[in-house]
Amino acid sequence: MTADLSLNRAWLGSLPPFANSSREEQDDILRQASILRLNSGVPVFEQGAPATRFYLLVHGRLKATQLTGDGQRVLVRVVNPGDLFGFVRALGRRDYPATATASQDSLVLAWPTSQWEPLLACHPGFALNTVQAIGERLQEAHVRFCELATEEVERRVAHTVLRLVQQSGRPEADGIRIDFPVTRQDIAEMTGTTLHTVSRILSAWEDRGLVVGGRQKLLVRDPQQLMRVAGGDEREAAVEHA
Repeated sequence: MTADLSLNRAWLGSLPPFANSSREEQDDILRQASILRLNSGVPVFEQGAPATRFYLLVHGRLKATQLTGDGQRVLVRVVNPGDLFGFVRALGRRDYPATATASQDSLVLAWPTSQWEPLLACHPGFALNTVQAIGERLQEAHVRFCELATEEVERRVAHTVLRLVQQSGRPEADGIRIDFPVTRQDIAEMTGTTLHTVSRILSAWEDRGLVVGGRQKLLVRDPQQLMRVAGGDEREAAVEHA
């Protein structure tokens, strides 16, 4: 389905890749896009498949997971509305390095991979925002790598939850809710630890009033205290580190 220009104009103002583009530029970019409507649990692409398209998430959430050589599944990142993804051409690859799956009903714009260079060349505003998005992605990956290499597990979990709050938090009367389905297994995969360890940490945080779990939508009740945990300011760990 080709993108409906009249419908998409209402979305574009809030989507970072189009922030510096005129309406005429937006229309030209969208003419080459298709709309994908995905039900929860449906993959956009699979790890190792030829990279025939790149994408922009308009609505919903996706999870990008990677299967390692020893068969371990790793949650690489959560794709939020406004994020470009699957742009492997920019990384010099021909296949997708991970599997992207809708974690809730989602709406995605898709372009042929062959249009990557022409779009960037013809639309400097779009190119600028795309380069910035790639830089932010690389910076996040670097930070996560450093956390895995140097930090104890409770601090890693705290950093991960705080990132999810920053990216997807919705303020409520009792705190900030991570407004998409996120399981303890997801957090374990993002932090390089086990489900048992994450469950133990989150249960201890619930006892202390830092978070409230339920229906896969975590409520952070005390972000400031969680920041202290992430920073290693607490001298007495409430959970035995693993």
